[in-house]
Amino acid sequence: MEQVVLVVHLLIAIALVAVVLLQRSEGGGLGMGGGAGAMMTVRGTANLLTRATAVLAGCFMVTSIVLAILSSGGSAPRAIIEEVPSTTDVPAEQGGPSVPLGN
Repeated sequence: MEQVVLVVHLLIAIALVAVVLLQRSEGGGLGMGGGAGAMMTVRGTANLLTRATAVLAGCFMVTSIVLAILSSGGSAPRAIIEEVPSTTDVPAEQGGPSVPLGN
């Protein structure tokens, strides 16, 4: 299941890059030029490519979240304290830590 979602995720990523590259440049990238009224033009309305970009971006986010959930593998979160074995419970004669005697 994880491999299928990963392949779909990669295909969506490739399609998203292609759709973004197909869009026509506004000529005012990074705040250079374009004028003050460039954002309020008729061309500023959503056309097919911008809608496709939005849909692909949404699908990309969904598959990212699904992959994150699947990668956890259903394992329960564990505390760090539970990971480290307690050294005070094991006597020294059974292989526990021994206290060094001074010099």
